[in-house]
Amino acid sequence: MSLAFNFSAARILVVGDVILDQYFHGSASRISPEAPVPVVLIETVNAKLGGAANVALNIKALGGKVTLLGIVGEDTVAHQLKTLLTEANIPYELLSAKGKKTIHKLRVLSQHHQMMRLDQEESLEILDTTDRSQFLSAFESALADHDLVILSDYAKGTLVGLSNTLIKMAQAQNRTVIIDPKSMDLNVYRGADILTPNLKEFEAWVGPCQDLQTLEQKASTLLSQYDIGAIVLTRSEAGISIIQADEPITHIPARAKEVCDVTGAGDTVIAVLSVALGSQQSLKQAVMLANRAAGIVVGKLGTATVTATELYHSIGEDFEIQTGVVDETTLLTQVTAAKLRGEIIVFTNGCFDLLHVGHVTYLNEAKALGARLIVAVNTDHSVKKLKGETRPINALEDRMCLLANLKSVDWVVPFGEDTPAGLIKKINPDIMVKGGDYSDIQALPGAKYVLSQGGRVEILSLKPGRSTTSIVHKIQESLLSVHA
Repeated sequence: MSLAFNFSAARILVVGDVILDQYFHGSASRISPEAPVPVVLIETVNAKLGGAANVALNIKALGGKVTLLGIVGEDTVAHQLKTLLTEANIPYELLSAKGKKTIHKLRVLSQHHQMMRLDQEESLEILDTTDRSQFLSAFESALADHDLVILSDYAKGTLVGLSNTLIKMAQAQNRTVIIDPKSMDLNVYRGADILTPNLKEFEAWVGPCQDLQTLEQKASTLLSQYDIGAIVLTRSEAGISIIQADEPITHIPARAKEVCDVTGAGDTVIAVLSVALGSQQSLKQAVMLANRAAGIVVGKLGTATVTATELYHSIGEDFEIQTGVVDETTLLTQVTAAKLRGEIIVFTNGCFDLLHVGHVTYLNEAKALGARLIVAVNTDHSVKKLKGETRPINALEDRMCLLANLKSVDWVVPFGEDTPAGLIKKINPDIMVKGGDYSDIQALPGAKYVLSQGGRVEILSLKPGRSTTSIVHKIQESLLSVHA
């Protein structure tokens, strides 16, 4: 079993407002004689990547591949940012805005409480035609090596007048575009695949939402009006909601146990969402992971990141693995949790009437392909349809019990349909396994679906002479010889 998620397949280009977050930590034990304010005796100073740079850092911490594109001023703050990016091994292209200052936020903290924040900023909107052309050229060049684009909009000017163009350029090359939005003008995000606003930002667009029904109706209208694929709405202690056209709204409860600091939580959400989607997770699974990550990062002080290992252990902390014979509902819950931990799911099916060494070898080989093995077993009625009235020899409960006690098998589930295709669609396994010699893999029930979802179909050779049918024949021959 993996010790963490594997997000290395995610290749993400982050574009947006780059910020330097600086923290002054000290003790505050007296009030200033000059004014009724605390005096903070500075003990430590540290700087962290903020804004779009923090999104990139989160992606890097999760194991994804990332490149950062943004704008900085001509000052020492820009030099600090570049140094931090180099130390984090994050590839970047930061264009210098002549005569501008890099966005800089300085926070003064004492005993984990923020006493004051000092901001240095001015709009970094690209006004010069040559500079704009250079920025778009850098974006187009970077697209070739990335599958997904994040536009991290902190309303600091970098994306002003560029968002629509960037969206069109990315989608012309079939790149998914996810946006953390700040603009009140939704036209600038028209055509994006996913928007990730918080509730305050969302209600600023559509007005107050007194209940979930109102929220869903207004979100659906917004999707249609601006040609948005989906909205992933963060709602603080209420969790995260997913709104998609022609899909029921999905609400995922919050996971935070203790809130220390919400700084950068939105950066973490969009970073985890992106690496999960970039690693072929479904949108729901990606949002569930992002929700978990938000619960972790708000328990940390200041701008922070979450690692793949932290995510893995967070899911393992409060989810009990239930193996053995399970019904379909329990199986789907277990599979979802396993996928969230990054485990590879292997699926096979059969009658498994008389368990023999051929079965055991086959199942061992199937399990070796992934972390979890599901065995779907034909019901007694479906076995009779396949094998004839004399079968099965062993009842369904007995067959499933024997399989569940094999070390290689995690879950055993019955199915009564003619084929397991319906069950396969619900499970969406990473690998489908069959035993035998099949020249046309796509003709196997469920195989086309697995392949269409980016999964694999593996054919394992069976041990010659080891089958339930041959065992039955041997028993029959033995009985005939005894009677003879």
